[in-house]
Amino acid sequence: MTAEVPGEIVARLREACLRLPEAYEEQAWVGTRWRVGKKTFAHVLVVQDGRPPAYARAAGTSGPAVVLTFRSSGEELAALGGLGHPFFRPPWFRDIVGMVVEEDVDWSEVTELLAESYRHLAPRRLAELLDPPPER
Repeated sequence: MTAEVPGEIVARLREACLRLPEAYEEQAWVGTRWRVGKKTFAHVLVVQDGRPPAYARAAGTSGPAVVLTFRSSGEELAALGGLGHPFFRPPWFRDIVGMVVEEDVDWSEVTELLAESYRHLAPRRLAELLDPPPER
């Protein structure tokens, strides 16, 4: 049995993700994910008692912790990977980044990271519908 992601966190992520063209939400094998086409650009779940073990190892916590994964590229990928907590780099995709979602999370930053993740995976025709990414 896995713990549920708090509803307020799912609601904030839903708001950020479902505003993106043709994005949709579905239950994942654990937690909730948001996709464009057949590609997952955001996935949130709870690590608790060291489960799921791959996420617990990657995030460096046995929990309880809410973990969000998303995709990135280029300089942003390198920068996020080098920041340390709350960010981490799971080993299962070369372009994936993880983040432990804590009480003091900057939701505007999360929204930007999710838009970039979407832009990275979406077909060009959809990615071009978004405003240009902000300068960092």
